[in-house]
Amino acid sequence: MTSAALEILGLGLGILGWVGVILACGLPMWQVSAFIDVNIVVAQTIWEGLWMNCVVQSTGQMQCKVYDSILALPPEMQAGRALTVIVALLGLVALMVTVVGAQCTNCIRPGKMKSHIVVAGGAIYILCGVLVLVPLCWFANIVISDFYDPTVPSSKKREMGAALYIGWAATALLLFGGCLICCCSCSQRDETSFPVKYSAPRRPTSNGEYDKKNYV
Repeated sequence: MTSAALEILGLGLGILGWVGVILACGLPMWQVSAFIDVNIVVAQTIWEGLWMNCVVQSTGQMQCKVYDSILALPPEMQAGRALTVIVALLGLVALMVTVVGAQCTNCIRPGKMKSHIVVAGGAIYILCGVLVLVPLCWFANIVISDFYDPTVPSSKKREMGAALYIGWAATALLLFGGCLICCCSCSQRDETSFPVKYSAPRRPTSNGEYDKKNYV
């Protein structure tokens, strides 16, 4: 029962991480305007994401525009789009595979095959966490490098947006949930690898034969 509860916990963490990746993918706040030097007081804030950029006025009005050309985008945005979409699809596959092999479902009879399927689902969650980590760290590295680069104008400097932090939190959930699913499945398989067999002692009857009631 403990391994089943931990398996459900791992599945829940994986689902939360998957939803977090989808949220981070859609948010336009991957990098935002940096308020430094002459930009300390400005009337608008610029948000830049994978799919669009937005200009937020100090009055609260926001105007967003989708990027016109995909091929004209920098390589980090193209890679970020591709990897986040792949992770969103893989997360759905991991969910279905894990549910099929989970201890709380009866889609497959208990056994080695069932535990192998659960391990595959956990491994896919771990793969999702590793894949989504690539564009997040790539973006963060570019933002930090440009921020401290003296040749970049202050108006072009950016800071890390909320989408990056949401993505990192989602990555942690995916990795931890996948590891939890795999560990619970392996522990369950070890516990059931050597079943204990019990047999009743055979007692001879008065006529020298063994009593049939002792046989199971």
